[in-house]
Amino acid sequence: MSMASKPQVPEREHAGRVAIVTGASSGIGRATAIKLAAAGATVLGVARTLAKLSQLADEHPGIVAFAASIDTPDACADVVAAARHLGPPTILVNSAGLGGYLDQPIFEQTSAAWHATMAVNLHAPFELSRLVARHIRDQGFGRIVMISSTAGEVGAPSMSPYCASKHAVIGLMRSIAHDIAPCGGTCNAVLPGWVKSAMAQLDVEQEAARRGTTADLVWQEIADKNPGKRILTPEEIADVVVFLTGNASRGINGEAMTVSIGSIW
Repeated sequence: MSMASKPQVPEREHAGRVAIVTGASSGIGRATAIKLAAAGATVLGVARTLAKLSQLADEHPGIVAFAASIDTPDACADVVAAARHLGPPTILVNSAGLGGYLDQPIFEQTSAAWHATMAVNLHAPFELSRLVARHIRDQGFGRIVMISSTAGEVGAPSMSPYCASKHAVIGLMRSIAHDIAPCGGTCNAVLPGWVKSAMAQLDVEQEAARRGTTADLVWQEIADKNPGKRILTPEEIADVVVFLTGNASRGINGEAMTVSIGSIW
């Protein structure tokens, strides 16, 4: 009687690949970093402060913490240089973002708010993408995913810097998609609706303070307007992001994928 053969464990899809995930200390970025590491990638998790990143790296093998504020070209170059020490970075998830400045209609907006938002939400994705694209060209494989927003397709009151940056990053994505497709790369954007994240919580708290109500009631109002009557989780968005980094999505390029349970805004 022969012994049953030991079942073979399939190799994880991203084994041997290096990924960069910005905004990795919380929300969508954190959930994405965890899922990419689980798929076998070595993930450089990037955020402004080291404490939460270090805890993330300690809890999830495959994640390497790198603290950086990606609001300058030099800082973005430092991120890619750090990733190169792990191997050629061929997966990039631009998840870091600044919020909506909800209580500031256009006649109260400031130049400082505009430039700070653009530096993180638009300029950093450009700088990181152009550097990672060179590795995609050389390796013959790559995936770039931009985290935009439903605010990238519709206007929203008192959020002009945020809306403009999220519209612009979709245009950036569509151009990059053409450039890297001949090299085996794809570039897509994910447009989340309302997600229960730290950034969204700040916006909700601002709105609650303006109206003299509670954040819980504002969250409930948002959920009630959604066809699914609930708020998305970071993990739900991360599932879509990770799919777009894999082999099964190789025919998807230049797409803006809304994940909102059917809600427009």
